[in-house]
Amino acid sequence: MFEFLEAIRDFTETGGQVLLVIGLLIFVMWLLILERAMYILVWHKSKKKQAIKEWKARSDRSSWYAEQVRQKKISTLSIQLNGSIPIIQALVALCPLLGLLGTVTGMIEVFDVMAISGSGNARSMASGVSKATIPTMAGMVGALSGVFASTWLNRQAKSERTHLEDAIIIERNV
Repeated sequence: MFEFLEAIRDFTETGGQVLLVIGLLIFVMWLLILERAMYILVWHKSKKKQAIKEWKARSDRSSWYAEQVRQKKISTLSIQLNGSIPIIQALVALCPLLGLLGTVTGMIEVFDVMAISGSGNARSMASGVSKATIPTMAGMVGALSGVFASTWLNRQAKSERTHLEDAIIIERNV
């Protein structure tokens, strides 16, 4: 266990301070993704059943007022379904930007070493180059994983809304 923590510490030292921010951002993003997945897969089902049950218990399912009640139920559940998906998408977009920030700070370190040493010694620049590339990689990995997850969450939310619209139907008087 201690070796694992030491490896993480070495990795963050190699990538610089921006890597810690990227790691925290990815952690928060995945907490939100897991919360949304749990809501969609577990908690939403009971709310959907309750809404359908309440709709079927209504005696009036064909008036203008019934249409408004239907729209309110669908909208309320849709808002709950989408929950933190926009925040997740914002965090996904932020990951590569923070990776770029890490690249810039790493390159600044390379230029500082070049200015201090007065030469382009590869050994002295290696630390700055790794601080430039590791955050970029971490930002891209976080963004890619988040893109796939947020796409799945969006698709599930739209599908659940469609199922709800199909289950709560207005009866037309002929």
